[in-house]
Amino acid sequence: MSPILIPHPELQIDFSFALGQIRNTYLQEALSQAVSEIDISTLDTQLAKFVPPASIKALARHGLRGELVFPTPILLESSPHLLGYYRLLLGFSQKAFFTSEFGLTSFKSMEVKGVLTENNKKRLPELCKALIGCSCSLIEGIGTDRVSKQLLDDLTLLTVGPQLRGGANNRKGIVAIVKVFESIHKIVKKESSSSSESRIELINAAGRKVLIEFAPDPDIVIREEMSPNNYRNVVAIEVKGGTDFSNIHNRIGEAEKSHQKAKSKGYLECWTVVNVDRMDFKMAHQESPTTNRFYLLRDLSASKGAEYQDFRTRVVSLTGIKGK
Repeated sequence: MSPILIPHPELQIDFSFALGQIRNTYLQEALSQAVSEIDISTLDTQLAKFVPPASIKALARHGLRGELVFPTPILLESSPHLLGYYRLLLGFSQKAFFTSEFGLTSFKSMEVKGVLTENNKKRLPELCKALIGCSCSLIEGIGTDRVSKQLLDDLTLLTVGPQLRGGANNRKGIVAIVKVFESIHKIVKKESSSSSESRIELINAAGRKVLIEFAPDPDIVIREEMSPNNYRNVVAIEVKGGTDFSNIHNRIGEAEKSHQKAKSKGYLECWTVVNVDRMDFKMAHQESPTTNRFYLLRDLSASKGAEYQDFRTRVVSLTGIKGK
C-alpha cells in the first residue's frame, strides 16, 4: 500500500500573506481608509445624486452605508485602486472586466497602478453610473433582506481566490515583500503595541505612534503620527522579488517611478530591496537616483552582516525606537 503523502501547502501560505496586502488595497479595509480621508458631505451628496433612493434605503435598513456597494467619483478620484473593490464585488475577473467590449480598457491603470488620467477623471461620472446600475442588479438579485457587510466581503473574496491562483507566477514578488516586512517586524517587535500580517503599530521613544504597513505603491511604508490622523511620511520601501539578473534594469526603473511618487508625497527616505545574487550598486544608483539605499533580500533574511546592520540601524533610527 502506498504511503499517504500530502504536499506542503506552500501556495496557500503565500496566498494568506497576499490577502493581507490585497485587503489594504482593494477590499473593505481599503474602502474604509479612503472614506476616512475624504469629505463625507460630498460623498453623501454624490451618493444621493447617482444612486436610486430605494437602493440607499435598502442598505440603510441594515445599517450599511451606500459606498459599500456603490462607487462615487470622489471615492475613485481619491483612491483609484478602489475600482478593484467594485470589480471584485461584482464578480468580474480583470480579463473579463477591462475590455473594449465594456469600454473599460483605459480604466485598468486605476486599479493596477492607482493612476487616474485626466481623460479617465472626466469619465468618472459615466463609469460610476454604469457600475451603480450593475450594483443595483446585484442587490436586487441577492435580496435586500440578505445583504450584510460580511456577505459583501465574502463576495469580493470569492473573486479574489481565482485571481490569486491565476497570478501564482507573481507570488515570488509577494513573498519577497513579506520577508522584508518580517525583517522589520523582528527589529521593532519589542516596541510594537499591535501587529498583523500587513500592519505593525508601535509607540516610539517620543511617545508617538508609528505605523509600518503594506501599501499598494510602494510596497511597504513607515509613517509617524505627529497629531491625531496627521502623519509624517518617513520611509518608502520598494521590493523587487524577481531573481533574474538580466531583468534587473527594468526592476530598478520600476522602483524609481514608485519612489518619485513617494518623494512627491513627502517621504524622507526611499529604499529598494532586490532579490538577485549580485548587484552593481553604482549602476543601480544611476538608474534610480531617488533611492537612498539599496539592499539585497538575502542579507535582510540572514539577519546578519554589515548590510543587515545598516538596515537595522536605519529602521531603529527612523522609527525612533530604543532598539535595545
